[in-house]
Amino acid sequence: MTDKAGKPGRSPADLAINVRDRRFGRDEVPLRWWLGGDPVATAWHIALSATFPRGEALFIEAVKAHREGVPDSLAREIRAFVKQEINHTREHLAFNRSAEQAGYDLSRIDERVAALIGDVLAKPPIVWLGITIALEHFTAMFAHEFLTHPEHFQGGEREQVELWRWHAAEEIEHKGVAYDVWLHATKDWSRWKRWKVKSLLMLHITRSFVANRSKDALDLLRQDGITGWRAKWKLLAYLFGRPGILRRVFPAWLSYFMPGFHPWQQDDRPLIRRYDSDYGAANLPQ
Repeated sequence: MTDKAGKPGRSPADLAINVRDRRFGRDEVPLRWWLGGDPVATAWHIALSATFPRGEALFIEAVKAHREGVPDSLAREIRAFVKQEINHTREHLAFNRSAEQAGYDLSRIDERVAALIGDVLAKPPIVWLGITIALEHFTAMFAHEFLTHPEHFQGGEREQVELWRWHAAEEIEHKGVAYDVWLHATKDWSRWKRWKVKSLLMLHITRSFVANRSKDALDLLRQDGITGWRAKWKLLAYLFGRPGILRRVFPAWLSYFMPGFHPWQQDDRPLIRRYDSDYGAANLPQ
C-alpha cells in the first residue's frame, strides 16, 4: 500500500494475526516419499523445512532487535508474529524428525544452515532485518502459491499437507510485520538508501536461497540414489517446469523492487479465510 504522498504504506489497519496452536502428524508412521510418492517434491519440501527452525529464530531476533519505539499496533503484531514463528519452529522440528525417521540424514543440511546463520549474525542487526524481510517475502510468495494452487500437494499425506497449509496461512497473515519494523528502523534513511539496501540484500538472498536449497535437495535425492545430471534435470523441471514454483512466483519476486513496495499491496486475506473455513469444516462433529 502507498499513501497519497507516495510514501511506503503499512499493513492493513484491520489486520488480525491469529495464533493457531496446532500440531501435525505426531501419531503417524512417517513415509519416505510423503508427497505423492515423488522423491523430487519430497526432497524440495524437506530442504525447505530443514531451514525453518534456525531461520525463524533469526527472524524473531531481527524483529525484536528493532521493536523499540514502534506504535502500539505494531508492537501487538510483533508479539503475535513471534508466537506464530515459535509454533512454526516446533512443528517443523517434528516434521524434520519424521524425515529422519523415514531414513534421511539432514545433518549436512543443518550444518550448512547453521554456518549461514552464523555469517548473518556476525553482521549488524539492521542487516539481520534486511535479510529477514527478503526471506519473509519468499515465504509469503510460496504461501500464496501453495494456498492458491493446491495441486502442489496433490497426493500428499494428509497431516504433512495440513502442516504446510497451516504454515502458509500464517505466513500470509504476518507477511507485513517484519517489513513494517524495517520501515520503522530505517525511518531516518532516504527512500533511495532504503530501496538500495533492501534490493541488494534481496539479490544476494535470492542467489543464496536458490543455490543452497537446490544443493540441499540434491543431497536428499542422492540419498535416494538419484544423482548427477538426472537429479539436476528432475529438480530443474520441478522448480521451473511443472508445477514450477520458482517460475510461478517470479512476478511477485519482481514486485519487491518496485518503489513504494509493501507486502500488503496484494491483499490475499481471502486465502486465509478459506483456509480457516476449510479447517473448521473438517473438524465439525460428524
